[in-house]
Amino acid sequence: KEVEVTEEKKEVEVTEEKKEAEVIEEKKETEVIEEKKESVVPISPEEVEIWGIPLLGDERSDVILLKFLRARDFKVKEALNMIRNTVRWRKEFGIEGLVEEDLGSDWEKVVFKDGYDEEGHPVYYNVFGEFEDKELYSKTFLDEEKRNKFIRWRIQSLEKSVRSLDFSPNGISTIVQVNDLKNSPGLGKRELRQATNQALQLLQDNYPEFVAKQIFINVPWWYLAFSRMISPFFTQRTKSKFLFAGPSKSAHTLFQ
Repeated sequence: KEVEVTEEKKEVEVTEEKKEAEVIEEKKETEVIEEKKESVVPISPEEVEIWGIPLLGDERSDVILLKFLRARDFKVKEALNMIRNTVRWRKEFGIEGLVEEDLGSDWEKVVFKDGYDEEGHPVYYNVFGEFEDKELYSKTFLDEEKRNKFIRWRIQSLEKSVRSLDFSPNGISTIVQVNDLKNSPGLGKRELRQATNQALQLLQDNYPEFVAKQIFINVPWWYLAFSRMISPFFTQRTKSKFLFAGPSKSAHTLFQ
């Protein structure tokens, strides 16, 4: 009996030691977790802004979030990933500083705003025929540095246009773009193609659902081939907004 009692006592002591060791281990794990929590500085969603509007905490936020959802066919995870990438790109590209940057006035006749359509959308014109001017073409596309400056100017111009829109639930938050291709440089201009594709990709990735209609006027014969080449850069929803008109139908198309 004394042996049995001794054995039971030993078993109890071993069990207590195990429990005490487990408690100590759990305490250590808890302390490690708490330390990790303290080392992570949480970023409040309200601190993230796009086009001067908080992503949360503002009635205009829904309008912005809806644009990203539409751009990804309402697939929430893909839309969220797109927002994250856009926020990251805006920081890396230095958008806030770019808005205030002086990039000159060389392209004011290439891209400009002129009036509104019948529904109240501001209308912006892209007049590619201006690049028929050899000096302007060279100043814009001659080397990578010049192309990058033009792309920055183009993004700056679009950013300012977007910020002027009304993001309230019943406001106008899209634009109409008229692309005049009269006397536009042809497919042989490799530098123009490179800059155009780069700009299109940036706009597609970071400025979703801002164009109500893309109207192409004075479309030359070669542009259909070019449009097929850039088509992969657009979603089906974006391509459905395109409207093409040759020289003989351009005026009628604009009136409509």
